[in-house]
Amino acid sequence: MILTLKFKDAEGDLGLSATDINPPFNPYTYIRDQAGNLIVYSRRPAQAPTFNPIDWVINPIVNNQVVRDTVWVDPNENQYNIFVRFFIKRNGRYTEFVWENPPFFTTFNGRFPRVLTTEEGQPVEGFITYRMLSSGWESIFRNDSLKIDVRIQDRALNKSNEVSSPDVTLRQITRN
Repeated sequence: MILTLKFKDAEGDLGLSATDINPPFNPYTYIRDQAGNLIVYSRRPAQAPTFNPIDWVINPIVNNQVVRDTVWVDPNENQYNIFVRFFIKRNGRYTEFVWENPPFFTTFNGRFPRVLTTEEGQPVEGFITYRMLSSGWESIFRNDSLKIDVRIQDRALNKSNEVSSPDVTLRQITRN
């Protein structure tokens, strides 16, 4: 699925580079116990979730050291700069399809590259094309109507207005 968004930004601070991984763009916060130790899966407390690839990271690098274990994390939404929500229309009503929930444990939120290569603040406008790949579109959405809501975020963490696609079916937007 390919989305194209028209944008205008007064400061030109749209986009993240591959090196934008430090706060506030870090992917996770590592959950620690009261003593400050990382919480690992083998010693997880009762309130910890069962294993899934959103809440647990295997062999992460923490403070420049590889932790050879499965560590509980809290994902940081600010690691992304484009946010995508899916809605399925059934019986005339839209309900959100939450990819982060079981059994998928994934997201279509993502990152697009920096629009300008300099740090100088200057107005910029244009289009962002964002591709989302999945082999499961047809099995999940079949012939249902769906719509997608999208917003973007700049490096100052300012969020755009959310825009919505029109009602579509996969058949209407699939290339032959």
